[in-house]
Amino acid sequence: MDKNFIPVSLKDRRAFYEYWAQTPRRSLDYTLANLWGWQGHYGLEWYFDGPLCWIRQTRPNLVYWAPIGAWHEVDWASVLPRWCVSGRRAFIRVPEELALLWQNALPGQVVVEEDRDQWEYLYRQDELADLPGKRFHKKKNHCNSFIKAYGTPDYHRLDDGMVEDVLAVQDDWCQWHECEDSPSLRAENEAINRVLSHWDMFEGLCGGSLYVDGRMVAFSVGEKLDAQNLGVHYEKGLNGFRGVYQTINRVFVQQEGAGLSFVNRAQDLGEEGLRQAKQTYLPIDFLRKCRVWVG
Repeated sequence: MDKNFIPVSLKDRRAFYEYWAQTPRRSLDYTLANLWGWQGHYGLEWYFDGPLCWIRQTRPNLVYWAPIGAWHEVDWASVLPRWCVSGRRAFIRVPEELALLWQNALPGQVVVEEDRDQWEYLYRQDELADLPGKRFHKKKNHCNSFIKAYGTPDYHRLDDGMVEDVLAVQDDWCQWHECEDSPSLRAENEAINRVLSHWDMFEGLCGGSLYVDGRMVAFSVGEKLDAQNLGVHYEKGLNGFRGVYQTINRVFVQQEGAGLSFVNRAQDLGEEGLRQAKQTYLPIDFLRKCRVWVG
């Protein structure tokens, strides 16, 4: 079966979205924007096989991700052993819901280990939009500082005509943060450029930007994952603008998350500073993911 894997590509996007629509637990990792954006960095490949789309990365090492599709309609007791004919098989970034299905299907043959660094943070949409009460007092103060300095947030929804300006902000951000000296920031910059350069190829992708005196100073790119969840892929603000991150965060959720219940702001990858920053917005839960060994 391994020979049937091909690189993730946009020409197969319609087939992918058919599987995506059937996936019961939708992680930001498995969106087409994320898979395509990081395809080059991780050497991501997929294989469409019956009710499932299998995914693997080939860089820096070969390792399998979870499949997407109608998990609850699959006979895992017969499907999983086909992937382990050559021995024990490891999977990463496996949503907890799927890992439990595998354990129930193959008792004693599936080992599950939580991977806290990959847990995606979930927040209430109304809390991020309103920043209510004392718990969010500091966040609201940052937003008020932005308004005091620059006026009412000048927010614009992203469209094809604004992509060039977004990439210019990203380039400025990268120069300030010296992306060329950081493999992780350089890879993220490449992913952002890949996705935004093909903006109109993705279903559900949305974005917004903040302007100060006619200049774009921040942007956020996200995706409506399902009927309840807004995911946030990228969020960048230029240095020197007070409260710019708190403001783009809040206004983006107000505008693009209207009518939704939750906001998924991705994982922290074990970076302590990022973990602390995500905790300050008071997550209500996590999309938990695991490492899994089968066989």
